This record gives sequence, structure tokens and C-alpha cells, in this order.
Amino acid sequence: MRTTLHFLPDLPARAPAPTPASTPASTPGGAPGDVPAFAPGAAPAPGSSTVARFIRAQARTRRGDLALAATSGAIAASAATLLLGLSGWFLAGAALAGSAGPAAVQAFNYLLPSAGMRGLAILRTAGRYGERLFGHRAAFAALAELRPLLFAGIAASPPRKALALSAGEASARLVQDIDAVESAFVRRPAPWVAAAAAGTAVAVLALASPWAPAAYAIGMGMQLAVGRRLARRWCGEAGRDALRATGMLKDAVGAYLPATAELRCFGLTGRAVDAVMARDAELGAAILRRNHAQADLSAVHAGITGATLLAIAALAAGAGLPLLALAVLASLAAMEGTAPLIRAAQQQGALDEAGARLDEAMARDTTDTPHTTDSADTADAADTADAAPDHPGPASNATCPRPAPSSAAGLALRIGASVFPAGSRVGIVGASGSGKTAALQALLGLRGASPGYYAVNGTALENRPIGWARSCFAYAPQDPSPLTGTVAENLRLGAPLADDSALWQALADAQLDARVRAMPDGLRTWVGDGGLALSGGECRRLALARALLRPAPWLVLDEPTEGLDAETEQALIASLDRRLRQSGQGLLLVSHRPAPLRLCRALIEFP
Repeated sequence: MRTTLHFLPDLPARAPAPTPASTPASTPGGAPGDVPAFAPGAAPAPGSSTVARFIRAQARTRRGDLALAATSGAIAASAATLLLGLSGWFLAGAALAGSAGPAAVQAFNYLLPSAGMRGLAILRTAGRYGERLFGHRAAFAALAELRPLLFAGIAASPPRKALALSAGEASARLVQDIDAVESAFVRRPAPWVAAAAAGTAVAVLALASPWAPAAYAIGMGMQLAVGRRLARRWCGEAGRDALRATGMLKDAVGAYLPATAELRCFGLTGRAVDAVMARDAELGAAILRRNHAQADLSAVHAGITGATLLAIAALAAGAGLPLLALAVLASLAAMEGTAPLIRAAQQQGALDEAGARLDEAMARDTTDTPHTTDSADTADAADTADAAPDHPGPASNATCPRPAPSSAAGLALRIGASVFPAGSRVGIVGASGSGKTAALQALLGLRGASPGYYAVNGTALENRPIGWARSCFAYAPQDPSPLTGTVAENLRLGAPLADDSALWQALADAQLDARVRAMPDGLRTWVGDGGLALSGGECRRLALARALLRPAPWLVLDEPTEGLDAETEQALIASLDRRLRQSGQGLLLVSHRPAPLRLCRALIEFP
């Protein structure tokens, strides 16, 4: 890329730039401006899964709650098996006593079985409650750590990957995929529950026939072996398809919903609805396939259970009707104890898909790939954020050396062949599509840098990981998207510890203080989803105020006065000039309007 450099005369009354009042904040163990990169854990062994390692680590951390959940589940399963068996024995015994005459009825002790059933029912309820309580407490505590790790992994991934992630995909990963992991975590006590039910059933069946436990063991073994195998085969792919289709539906809705006004104006609402309905139909078809597979599996489960119960009934027929009822109903309850394991196998496909997507989102390369890109990438970049370079390097890890400049006084920038010392005011001009915004994004690590074109404090960006010098810049983009929150929360993204007086001063310098004071709750006013409560120019000035709060050596502004009336523009330029004089910050300014360029002493013209 070729640029033409023009030097402009100083603004009237411009004072020499003093040493900036603020420098990038230091971080422990690093040079000033270093920001420790996110690392979800140690480098994994080949073939290991980040999510699987996370679940194992959290299972060790939450082993107390999981042990309580398993114990409670085992108690509930044993109580349910005994309750159903005892109920069958009691009903059969009462029927025989009633048919034997009044004397048998008077002799039949119904108090102890009734008390036993009531006690077992209470024990089963308490066990189920404990299983849910402790299992979900462990799962929610683990997910409270997984969600921040996932978000940090997405944010720390290479820009091309992070910025290409659509709202629908991000939502699917942060909601559906996390829910799949939650289900897997909650199901961890299931083997203990099944074992407790089986052990109780074997003990009860031994009262009816010595061969009945063997028949039950064979039936339960077939249930687990055949059921789990068929569940993976029939339900696995359907579960993966349903999860993918959910993400695509959310992606379609997220793409069309913000453009509702334009779609109505151009009569394209029907086309958008058709596109969303097509995705919805795909999701419905995937869910229908999954439900059919689950229904077929339920039929197999019922068949194996029925055959097992018939075999047990035949073996226990000689033990009398009460023991026969006890054996059959206890076996039925115990066979149902395998249901959580079968459901786990049914949902394994969805869990595998969720785990693969979460692994991709959380993956971090541990190598220091340089901050490079093809030279053509900057040539075809438009003034708005567009595609990132074809081969961006991964974000650096915490051990990557990043010697950020120790003071703003020595922080010089090189753009092309031009070197700008600290405190310089540089305007970047050129036709739309010439790559002005792309140049700012390269400095900020939002795209790869052309080899040999950019350097910070003498260090070429292509020799450092993407984002290495990001802390040296306070950026106000051309099309900001305020976070859903209050005015103060948006401003404190630039300075988390700033007090209200600093926020009001930044708003005043951005010519937005009067508007915010007129809001119902001032700084605590909710700006709405994406800044719906603000106009485009107000969103731009809110981003400018946030950038002014950030203690960085260089202020980077992309079309800061676009959409402003002439009076507001002049007031904004004057306040920016005053603030730059006070702070000594350097300025990189992209603008198509001539008025803001009066702030600059040099121009870079992009052909």
C-alpha cells in the first residue's frame, strides 16, 4: 500500500505536547500495558477434549456434592424398588387374606406394611430431592466457571475467528451447548443409582427364587448393552442435527431481526419469514427424527423389560402370589433404574456436538504466530469492519513476551515510511474503501498487519502476536455498538475505576453531557439493546467518551463527527483539542469531513 504524507501547520495557540498524564496500566509480571492472555488450562494432551478435561476437573472439585447426589440417588432408587415390591406383596397378601375369610383378615397385619410403604415413600421423595439439590448445585457451580472461560476463549481467539462468530452461533454455544454440559454433569451419579436399584432387586428376588436374580441380571445386562448401543446409533446423529439446526435458526433470526425496518420498507418481510421458516422446518425435522428414534428405543426397552418380567414371574411362580408380586414389581422398578443411563446414551450425540463446538471456541494455540497477513488484505479493506485476513495468527498466551513501551514519551508509531513520535496528531484520509479503517484495525490487532508497514516503538507488528500493542490505543470506532446496560457501565469499559465526576467530564468533552443529564436516571439510564435509546451520533459520542477515559498514549478516532450538526461538531473539535493539550496523548484520526482534520499536524493520504 502506498501513502502520501502531508505535514500541516499547527493549530493556533497549540502548546508543545507534554508527557502524557497516563500510561498503560502495568500488570503483575509484565511490562506496562501488558494484559495477561486467557488460557483455559494447561496445554492439553493430543486428542484430549477441553470440555472433557473441564468436566473431570470440576468433578474432582465438586466431589462432595456429587457424592451426596449419588448417595441420595442410590437411597431413592433402593426405596423406590422396595416400595413397589412391598406394595405388590401387601396387595396380594391382603387379597388372599380377604378370600380366606374373617379369621384370616383379623390375623393379617396390615399396619407394619402400611407404615413401611409410607416410610419408603418419604425416603424416596427425600432421596430424589437430595439428588436434584446436590447434583444441580454442583452443576451450576461448575457452569458458573465454564461460561466465563468460554466467553474469554471467544474474546481471546484470533480476530477473524472471534469477529466471524454470529450472534446466533454465540447464543447456541453459550446456551444450548452449556445446557448439554450441564445435563452431562447432572447425570454423573446415574451409574450409582442404577447399581443401587439392581442390588436391591437382587436381594428381594432371592426371597422368591434362587434363579430369579440371574434372570434379572441377564435382562438388565441386555437392557444396558442393547439400549445404550441402539441409543447411540439411533439418537446420536439426530441429537447432533437438532443442536446444529437450533444454532442455524438462531443465526437466521439474529440476522433478520435487526433489519426489521428495512425489510418492511423494501417489502422483503415475506422473504425473511420464508428464510426463518426454512430453518425452523429443518429444526422441526431434526427434532422429529430424534423423537422417532427415542420412541423406537422405548419400544425396545419395553420389550426387554417385559421379557425379563415374564422370566422372573415363571421362576417365582412356586413361591406364592405375594412373593410373586413382590418379585415382579421390584424388578420392574429396578429396571427403570437404568433409564438415566439410557437417556445419557440418547443425549451423547448432542453432548459430543456441544463439546466439539465448545472445544473449538475455547481452543488457544500456544505458539506465538506473528501478526501478519497478505498485503492484499489492506488494499481491499473498506472503511467499515469487513473480512479479516486469510491467515491471522492466534492470540498470544500468557507466557508470550510482549515488551510494551514503558512510557508514552517513547511511544512512537511507524505507518509505512513515516514515523510519528509520541503526542503527534495524525489524520488519515482517502477515498472510501482505500483501507483507512483497516489500518486502524491492524494497529489494534483486529486484523493482520501487512509485513513491514506498521511498528510500535520500533517493534514491527508482524513480529509480535496479534493484539500485542492494543493497550497503547484508546479506540472509538466508526459504528459502535453500545453494550446492553447503563450509560455508566458503557463508559466504565474504558476505565473501570473511574468515579462519576470523571464520567461526566468525559461526556462533557464528547458533547454528550447535556443529553445524559436530561435522561431520567442520568448515568444510570439504561441505553437499551445495542443503544436503542440513543441516536447514531449519540452512540458515536458515547464511544468517544469511553475512549477519552482510557489511559492510553494514543487516541484513535474513526469518523468521530459523522452525523453531527456543524455547531456540535465545532464544540466537539474544540473540546478534543483542549483535552489533547492537557493529556499529551497522540491522535490518529480518520475522517472524510474537513473540520476534524484541523486537529491534525500531519496527514496520511490513502490513494
